[in-house]
Amino acid sequence: MSTRTGLYAAPSPDGVALMDIRTGRGQWRFLDPVGARLWQKITHGTDPATAIDDLTAYWHSKGADPAQVRADLTALADDLKRAGLLHHAPPPAAQPGRSEIRFATPVPVSAAQQLAAHTALIVALLLLRLLPIRICVAVARAATFLPGRPALPQEADAAFAAVRRAARHWPGRAACLEESLAAHFAAALTGHRVRWVIGARFLPQGAHAWIEAGTAIIGQDETDRVWPYTPALQVERSN
Repeated sequence: MSTRTGLYAAPSPDGVALMDIRTGRGQWRFLDPVGARLWQKITHGTDPATAIDDLTAYWHSKGADPAQVRADLTALADDLKRAGLLHHAPPPAAQPGRSEIRFATPVPVSAAQQLAAHTALIVALLLLRLLPIRICVAVARAATFLPGRPALPQEADAAFAAVRRAARHWPGRAACLEESLAAHFAAALTGHRVRWVIGARFLPQGAHAWIEAGTAIIGQDETDRVWPYTPALQVERSN
């Protein structure tokens, strides 16, 4: 779910990952469960001093040194305030349970799909390399209004495979952000809609971008079996 502050949250039992797209290419901030509780309390309306008092009392009841807890929480609250991260950032709207992770495999691609993939990759690379990430997100949202219908998993597979093939002909490395945004555009150019997702994981910490079709996660690498990533930002047509 988007917010007017440009801040997105990926909540998890392991903490919360905050994605800030207000400037440049954006940045991530990972908070452990203690920091996540402080951030959630403040961003849901609790005064920072009261939130620190409440959490200090809670951890003192668990045997922690209250002076150290208070000092740590105060420093974190000040740090988050300086970074402009004390804004409410609702998690993305709930989606049907993700039931399938489809790993990237060679699939047949038509000439029209390959042409769309080359065009989409150029657009994605130019956007991501020349413009702030918030503009890329806005263009991705605009692409969802092109005529089309929701893609079947096989059709999303084809869009992703075509982008992978196109990327072999371009200098430099196309990472998950470039590939997934290009696949989102490629699907739109061929009359299909996919969900573009950016999220994070905690153990180990990392960020990732991918596309989805229905409940299927598309185009993952066999070498990256660390899942799930928790979505922070999802771009799709709302109706």
